[in-house]
Amino acid sequence: MPFRRTVAPTEAPEPSALAADLAAIGLKPSAAASRRQPNIEDTLLFASIEAMDRDSRLLAPLVLWFRVHHPWVNADRLIRVVREQDSSRPRAFWAAIAKQHATDHRFARLASGYRGPRVVLGDGGREDPRFKQGPLTVSAELMRAPADVLEPIVMARRHNAYRWRVIMGPSYRADMWAALEADPELTPAELARRTYGSFATAWHVKRDYALLGGRSLWPKP
Repeated sequence: MPFRRTVAPTEAPEPSALAADLAAIGLKPSAAASRRQPNIEDTLLFASIEAMDRDSRLLAPLVLWFRVHHPWVNADRLIRVVREQDSSRPRAFWAAIAKQHATDHRFARLASGYRGPRVVLGDGGREDPRFKQGPLTVSAELMRAPADVLEPIVMARRHNAYRWRVIMGPSYRADMWAALEADPELTPAELARRTYGSFATAWHVKRDYALLGGRSLWPKP
């Protein structure tokens, strides 16, 4: 079967699993952290859907997480997965967040990903000034919720993909390297699917990982 690249996760986690995954990426770390190391952009996406549709208490910690950790977010992946959403509400959220980080030009396409009317969150009272120039009107009261995120130095120690993003830059290649550390026997196709990357990138990462490990991908003549 020919390889087909996937962009979006196939299913959303259960609420308890999402809470654990959020803790695993350093958002609301007082929760019980997941034993696995979830994909960062998947977790951010599901957190934004939860915050916009069900639990607005997630807004403040999610905004804080992105302010602290956005240099190590894979912008290409986040843009792709947000654009796949049928609901306009998470697209409005990420457009607002991208506008707050306009100096990081990697997120420019994310800022233009929502064209609808302004979405109102909260009781309509005093507006949080961070959202005044974007597609959201957010009550300042909502942003007073407790917000606790781990620092980058802690995240780099506990989440392997994050650590490799610090080393290599926030890329599919970094995530692939972390995936191979966890399971060196992954084929290039499995590696690409697991990290949402291309087959070509996965093939080269697999080759380079084998090279540095003193192994060869090719049989001896």
